[in-house]
Amino acid sequence: MRARPIDEPNRVSSQLELLFDLTFVVAVAAVTAQLAHQIIQGHALDGIVPFLQVFFAIWWAWMNFTWFASSYDTDDVGYRVLTMVQMAGVLVLAAGVPAAAEHADFGFVTLGYVIMRIGLVVLWLRAGLEDPARRRTALRYAVGISVVTVGWLYHSVLAPVSAELPLFVLLALLELAVPLWAERAEPTTWHPHHIAERYGLFTIILLGESVLAVSRGVAAALKTSEISSPFVVIAVSGLVVLFSLWWLYFLVEAGEGLSGRRDRSYLWGYGHYGIFAALAALGAGLEVAVEQSGHGSIAGPFTVGYAVAIPVGVFLMLLWMVHALVVAESVIHPVLLSLCAVVVGVLPLAVPWIGVHGVVAAIAVSCVLLVAVTIAVNHVRVPAPDFGTVRGRRR
Repeated sequence: MRARPIDEPNRVSSQLELLFDLTFVVAVAAVTAQLAHQIIQGHALDGIVPFLQVFFAIWWAWMNFTWFASSYDTDDVGYRVLTMVQMAGVLVLAAGVPAAAEHADFGFVTLGYVIMRIGLVVLWLRAGLEDPARRRTALRYAVGISVVTVGWLYHSVLAPVSAELPLFVLLALLELAVPLWAERAEPTTWHPHHIAERYGLFTIILLGESVLAVSRGVAAALKTSEISSPFVVIAVSGLVVLFSLWWLYFLVEAGEGLSGRRDRSYLWGYGHYGIFAALAALGAGLEVAVEQSGHGSIAGPFTVGYAVAIPVGVFLMLLWMVHALVVAESVIHPVLLSLCAVVVGVLPLAVPWIGVHGVVAAIAVSCVLLVAVTIAVNHVRVPAPDFGTVRGRRR
């Protein structure tokens, strides 16, 4: 197991990484469905903290494997088997999501998380054994992950109820600190374009989960009523919102930026927790909005409106922040983006006059306008390329 080159040409996600991502589809679907259930039952505030906790476990496990694989993807038998172990842990974690969301029982979630960490620790130990140049870094990762995993076991089994949330926050901060500490010995050779592609793929997975969530809401609404105009408006507007957010995210190609600003990779990567969580929460909000149009929800209209608006606003603001870290000049103008986020945040107040379907439609229109104006501004500002001078140059 030797470190892969930082500038390896044509580096893309492997088939094993794509299969690995599919297990997270199950986990994200489970946590999104539970959040939607809490909102529908009128317990939105009670469901937010468990959602963020479980999603942290999902995101962090995915991120740890992704960055390891970017440096040490040997794709041999041992690597594949240990990846399968981590995939099994994801499925165990997904099975424990309902208990975590409904009863604050994180036993199975912790078990799945520990299984994933065991696979990752063994991979780091192997890297330390077979890559002498970065042995200290690999061993720091292995030790740091192991120590924090013991903390998670204590949190799940022995910690008093009153200390569970503060201890969770402490352990989460320690998890975030492990890469900062380990990489100080000798930085790993993660590939910037590969990392950017992996994050883009996970963004697409989360957008796909939102489409699935909307389809669940459609099925639930059809059980309680006939197709109505609000139902159609919400379903179509939800798809437009998701398409607009996809468009905005991929306006910036992060690979080149990460290549020249490797020191900002921590903030860039950690900032995606909020982006990914917002997309997952948006799926839950759209599911509830569609179901509410069929009178299948006891949640109030203001709650449903904000269940869609808040994730969209959070996504927009964090998107600008992570883009600003890796590009010299943001493609999306911060004033336009901030204005759109403010408008989206205010729109649910109009529920008494335009209804939930009107709010979701207005959010969709706001996002479309942001995309349209951004494209128009950049089309005017950026001159057309002279293909006679860039022929043969790698873009």
